Amino acid sequence: MDIAQPQQGPQFGTYPSLRNRGVLVTGGATGIGASIVTHFVRQGARVAFLDIQDEPGQELVASISSDGCQKPLYLHCDLSNVAALQSAVQQAVATLGTVDVLVNNAANDQRHSIEEVTPAYWDHSMAINLRPQFFMIQAVLPAMRAAQRGSIINMSSISWMIPSTGVPLYIAAKAAIVGLTRTMAHELGSANIRVNAVLPGAIVTERQRQLWYTPEYKAEILASQALKRDILPEDVARLVLFLAADDSSAITNQSYVVDGGWV
Repeated sequence: MDIAQPQQGPQFGTYPSLRNRGVLVTGGATGIGASIVTHFVRQGARVAFLDIQDEPGQELVASISSDGCQKPLYLHCDLSNVAALQSAVQQAVATLGTVDVLVNNAANDQRHSIEEVTPAYWDHSMAINLRPQFFMIQAVLPAMRAAQRGSIINMSSISWMIPSTGVPLYIAAKAAIVGLTRTMAHELGSANIRVNAVLPGAIVTERQRQLWYTPEYKAEILASQALKRDILPEDVARLVLFLAADDSSAITNQSYVVDGGWV
């Protein structure tokens, strides 16, 4: 007689190539970034992350350390300040020994209307949502070129594909990130540096829950998605792991959507 086997939940991958790799994540204190940091640490990578949220950043370090994992390095950094960004990258390289993986995750999706945008507001938004992506890549290049390898993952969004409304500057930046990704992939491919983009959909982070994730908005999201479930930060983090690992060594110049089938 056949004995029914207990059903198992999802089984997730382990990437030996990530062990001891140097990983740098921007905006890593909360949300998707915190999940990315945690997942890399659990793979045995040496991780540094940048943020301006000191308390959540330190809490994340303590939480990861309490699990018995290698302690990540938290560096306070205002990414809109390019000099501070460059200094933080130097500190990360000095501590990690190199940077094999860069995850450009930091962003600010503050809502805004067309009418309230001034030149100063435009410059500030791009200084957070677009400019750091370029200058982080520029800053890690010496280490990656010296190693003749690297994986850069730029976080875009499906917001420019839907398209969303109420955040026109954020959406402009997220669309530009895909273009930046494509040109950087060709600029850096000869040094064996891969550049890809990840486009999350409506990811249920704590910030989303606090500010916008009402029952009505959730119903709208699920009606748009093919998969009728919440898409979580770890769903994004697991894709980032794959793009960072040697398993994806032939993949560059690509954009990957994680949205439950919305677009």
